[in-house]
Amino acid sequence: MTMLFMGNVAYAGGHLTNTNQSIEFLRNPARDAAIGLDGVYSNPAGVAFLSDGLHIGFNWQYAHQKRYITTTNELFALGAKNNGSTKKAFKGVADAPFLPSLQAAYNKNNWSFQFNFAVTGGGGKCKFDQGIGSFETIVGAIANRLIGTSQQLNAALSPFGASVPNVTGYDVDAFMKGRQYYFGLQVGAARKINDNLSVYGGLRLLYGTARYEARLNNIRVMDGTEGITLPEYFIGVTNGLTQAGNTISNMAGQVQAGINQGVGAAMAQGMTQEQAMQLPQIQALVAQGQQLQAAGQQLQATGDQLAASAETLAPYANGMNLKSDQTGWGIAPVIGIDYKYGNFNFAAKYEFKTRMRMKNDSDLKEVRGLATDKYVDGTEVPEDSPALLTLGAQWEMTPGVRLNLGYHHFFDKDCHWYKHSEKVLDGNTNEYLAGAEWDITKKLQVSGGVQFTRYGLSDQFMNDMSFVVNSWSFGFGVGYQATDKVKLNAAYFQTNYEDYDMNTPKQDMPSLGLTIPAGKNSFTRTNRVIGVGVEVTI
Repeated sequence: MTMLFMGNVAYAGGHLTNTNQSIEFLRNPARDAAIGLDGVYSNPAGVAFLSDGLHIGFNWQYAHQKRYITTTNELFALGAKNNGSTKKAFKGVADAPFLPSLQAAYNKNNWSFQFNFAVTGGGGKCKFDQGIGSFETIVGAIANRLIGTSQQLNAALSPFGASVPNVTGYDVDAFMKGRQYYFGLQVGAARKINDNLSVYGGLRLLYGTARYEARLNNIRVMDGTEGITLPEYFIGVTNGLTQAGNTISNMAGQVQAGINQGVGAAMAQGMTQEQAMQLPQIQALVAQGQQLQAAGQQLQATGDQLAASAETLAPYANGMNLKSDQTGWGIAPVIGIDYKYGNFNFAAKYEFKTRMRMKNDSDLKEVRGLATDKYVDGTEVPEDSPALLTLGAQWEMTPGVRLNLGYHHFFDKDCHWYKHSEKVLDGNTNEYLAGAEWDITKKLQVSGGVQFTRYGLSDQFMNDMSFVVNSWSFGFGVGYQATDKVKLNAAYFQTNYEDYDMNTPKQDMPSLGLTIPAGKNSFTRTNRVIGVGVEVTI
């Protein structure tokens, strides 16, 4: 059921990577060749060109995101709350009120020893108060199956004065919530080879922690405007079959009594039993008895089938509740280079793939054939963080005015994700960045920039439990040099998402005897971040 729908709750970046780890990034995301303390993440080799001493920076960000999924499926028309509509909107709200990061660098002569701590993936909580479409269509499929069953049973039972609940639809209460944080701790060292060239090497430790909660409560099939639970429905079916069986038994007894009486009267008039059994009125009674016997056998077979159905659906009769905590960790190298040429600065960084396995501590103890299989207790879920190549260029066109360009390439298809979902991507993620920074005075600085993110998406990869969509972002902000040793930063960052529309294929669930018809999904988001930070040089 879930929620990789969590993915990047608050940040810019790839599928499982956050790139905005400083307020400088919010002010101008094209920081890949900039020289600054935030470079301990974005351009670690360039940090070697800062002044000697200890540089410490603390950043706080608040992010608010909304996720919108519009699902179309004919089963929704059966929902008591859906007013006959086949289209339904699901909204998720993600809040990350406190996203801290800490950067530090100690520069001495040609060396720079660096530390970075940030939320490098995930970053908040996301809640869908009505669940999501893939949850509700399962309940709709159950109701749709029972509609046909009820119609067939009532047609068969009505001659015997019996009936079962007449299923017309369903009702359900659904909820889904998730929280995901990937904490990243990076340490490394940069060295100036000469006045124009520096290199960097380091290690990044990722620790992932996540909690997923989902439930389908109060599942009911509708009998007109009245709702009954699945156990109540099957009790009603059993009662109807029992009533019909009793009626058939009584009718069969009456038929047999009629046969016996007719045969006895014929024999009293001198016929043999065999001759009496050939009389038309006796033959009609025998045929009626055979019909009743066949009806009884059919009811017995139907009862056996319904008992099997009830057993199959029993795990979901009282709804479904899931709570899973996941944890995992991984280590990967990071390397970088920075080169100055006149008024230009060029930089590159490569973060190696981080192998991550998130282990479940869950109240789900066995595979149940639905999307919840990802959260079975004791299992490990592959969630690699992809390798990342960043390239950047900065041009100081005039003293105090700098233009920036950047490029990010995430090697998503080289990862291992759950059920190898990376294999159905159409390609890797690419980001294109541009920005500018202007020192208005010795104390006041303004900057702004844009970022375009393009994922290699496919319909096979996308689903309402895990989705990203192409976007473009802009950020702007100010820096203020309060003293020679203290600098303050503040910024605003907004991401604008495209819509992604897809057709969902028909889904057969033979283990449950259910079918979910083909439908459609449309995805989009909104995202806004504000942040403040302080940098101190000692």
